[in-house]
This record gives sequence, C-alpha cells and structure tokens, in this order.
Amino acid sequence: MSTTSHGAGMRREQMILGAFFFNPQGDHRMSWRHPRAPGFEIFGLQYYRDLAVLAETACLDALFIADHVAMWDTFESNVAHYANARLEPITVLSALSAVTSNLGLISTLSASFSEPYNVARMFSSLDHLSEGRVAWNVVTSGMNEEAMNFGRSTTLEHAHRYERAAEYLDVVKALWDSWEDGAVLLDRESGLFADATKVHRIDHQGEHFDVRGPLNLPRSPQGYPVLVQAGSSNDGKNLAAAHADLHFSMCRSLEEGMLYRRDLNERLERNGRSPNSLKILPGIQPVLAASAAEAKEKRELLESLVPERMGVDLASSWCQVDLSMLPLDGPLPPLPDEDNYNGQRSNLARLKAFKAQNMTIREVARQLSTSGAAPVVAGTAAEIADFMESWFKAGLCDGFNLMFPVLPQDLSDFAQNVIPELQRRGLAQSSYRPGTLRDKLGLVRPPNRFEARV
Repeated sequence: MSTTSHGAGMRREQMILGAFFFNPQGDHRMSWRHPRAPGFEIFGLQYYRDLAVLAETACLDALFIADHVAMWDTFESNVAHYANARLEPITVLSALSAVTSNLGLISTLSASFSEPYNVARMFSSLDHLSEGRVAWNVVTSGMNEEAMNFGRSTTLEHAHRYERAAEYLDVVKALWDSWEDGAVLLDRESGLFADATKVHRIDHQGEHFDVRGPLNLPRSPQGYPVLVQAGSSNDGKNLAAAHADLHFSMCRSLEEGMLYRRDLNERLERNGRSPNSLKILPGIQPVLAASAAEAKEKRELLESLVPERMGVDLASSWCQVDLSMLPLDGPLPPLPDEDNYNGQRSNLARLKAFKAQNMTIREVARQLSTSGAAPVVAGTAAEIADFMESWFKAGLCDGFNLMFPVLPQDLSDFAQNVIPELQRRGLAQSSYRPGTLRDKLGLVRPPNRFEARV
C-alpha cells in the first residue's frame, strides 16, 4: 500500500538550484579532454570537497551526484574514450557531510539491484550524520551492462522495474517509519533504551519483497530523506506523482515545460497531492560567455572533443539499435515501440523527437554527445538569468538542475557571475533557511504511519 503523505508544501519565492554532476569532470560526456578539466584528482576527496564548498558558498540548495552500477561498454570505443568511471556516491556524500553544514546531498541509487533494508539504513544513517540534509534519487537501472553485474543477461522489463520500484519504496518508507518520533528514551535509571510501544515490525509480505523490520536505528531528522525521481516515461512520472518530492525533468522549450507541468499536476491530483508537494527541476547546461562569438567558440571546443564514433554509439545505446552501419548524414531508422522497450524510455522518446525534427544520425550523435537532452543556455550572466527567470516565473518549474559542462571552472564562473545576478533580481537565495533540507525546500516532514494509528 502506498503511503503518500507529503502534505501541501509551499512554493519558494526563490529558485531551488542544484549542481548536478553526471561525470566527475562535468556534464559534457568528454569533458575529461578539455584543457581546463581536472585529472586523476577526481578520485580523491579534496576535489569533491572543493566543489561542495564552492556550491555552499554560492548558497546552492544541493549537490546532486548521478550514478551507474556498470561501465558503459557495449561498444569497444566507449571503453577507450568514455568508460563513465566514478566513485560510489553514498561514500562521497558521507565524507562531504562532514565538511558542509547547509548544502543538500543528493545521491542516485538504483532500486533494481539493491535491497530495501540496506538502502533504508544507508540513507537514514547519512540523514542522521548530516543533520537532515540527504536526498535519494530513486532510479531503475535500464542498461544491460548493469544487469550483467547482478546475475542477469538483460535488464528487467520496463513495467516490471517500476512495479518493483513502487513496492520497494513502500518498504523503505515503512522501515523509516518503524521507529516513531520519541521512541528513544536512553533512560539510565530504568534501563530502557527505547519505548517498545513505539518501535514496530513492518511485516511486509509483497510480490517482490518480504521484510520483517524494524530498522535498527531511529527515525532520521527528516522523517524520510527527500525523495527524487528523474524518469520521464509514463511509469516514471507515475512513480514521481506517488512518491517523489523533487522531479528532475528535461524540457526543450517553455511550451513543452508547461505541458509537462500540467501533466504532472494531474497525476499528483489523482494521488491526492497538491502541485506544491512536488518540486520540478529541469536540467540546463549553462555556458557563460561575454558575447555570442565567445559562446559559439566554447560550444565548438566542446563539440570537437567528442570522437564521432562515440556519439553514434551513444545514440545506438539510447534506442538499442546499432546505427554504426547506417549513413551518418541519413535519417534515424524506425525506432522501437516505446510500450515494448525495456531500456530508458525517456531517452527513446527524446530520440523520437529528434527523428520528428528530421535530424540526421550525425546531428543526433553530436547533440547527445555535447548536451544530451538538456538545453544549452549560452550567453552573458544577464542572458542566462533572463532564461531562468522566464521559465521560473511562468510556473513550469521550481528551479533548475545545473549541468555544468566542465568542472570546476563552469561552476565557479556561474557562482561568481550568474548567482549574483539572480540574487539581485530576488530569484536566488543569498543565505540558507534554517532546518533540514525539507525545511529549506518548502517540503513538509512526512507523518509516521504508525503514529497515525493511535
């Protein structure tokens, strides 16, 4: 049984801003080749500590680390050029919780290849250690390379992945609720560590999981760590409407974004939730430049870093159709039917949109290699702020996931130039609100399901 109890929430006057790290060197897939990119330090703590301090100094709301549990190596060229090597994010954020005090810490973790009890315990532990600043980006793994690391030859069927993920989230939430607030007594005189009437087995028996509980640590400061969802398929949006607090979206225009928001609002209503209970953060790639000529030069440099074969391989991976033998300047071939597709359906939908625009395979490969599906917003600080303000004030989003092409330089440039412009307009916070990450984002603390029975 789903336990949606997010409450109404509230809309902040300022944007919610997160620094999203897809790759350690930046969100451009070949950013490691950029002359300003970091080197082997991406596997050390000091690099991440410097990024976190920079983000917190700029009063960004959160640092968001993406993850995969495999090397993307279907094609040999990807092992050589783009192997997506990365540190495990819970480990990284645990370390960063000790060197930050306000910054939200968002970790991706797959519900496809992990157990609910372990995940509930990890995130609750980190929420305690960070004094309530943790969020979990719930994903279902769509890469066959990931499945092959966990005893399968192919990934789980798409609908099955999301059905399993919904039950998974129900179990994790129940475990987080298994200790009521105030259950811990630490009464030395009586010898009672906890009030046994406030600690509960969950006794979950479902189609995918049997979990007794309770969790072996008390309820964390936020009740539940903030829940984030990033899939834009129909199943993904249904999961977001039922469970998520934040939704990471991809929109190419204001009009598309408004339709997307309306769709999610309708799904929220069907789940008994208000629009303000789910914060929508579209991804953008900001490229700061003093002029149009400089912006063009920066984008061309990024594009030049990508071997053409790698871009084709990426497009092939997104649709699970080998495009390498087709003419590069020809159209995309017929693409799989989304309803029967077991990969990442939001990626397939984006490819279909490119096909509808009559883009060639070469153009699609270049687009995916340089910016994925996120719009590139290039220009001066004022021009980037204008773009962000137009989307935010139109009501299609509550803020943005900032996908910096090259780290740390692009984050530093944004913090020094765009953030002050947004603050001048009253659109970005200049100091942190008190409380947990939920408090800072305008999200309510979920009530405990066991307390509600009393």
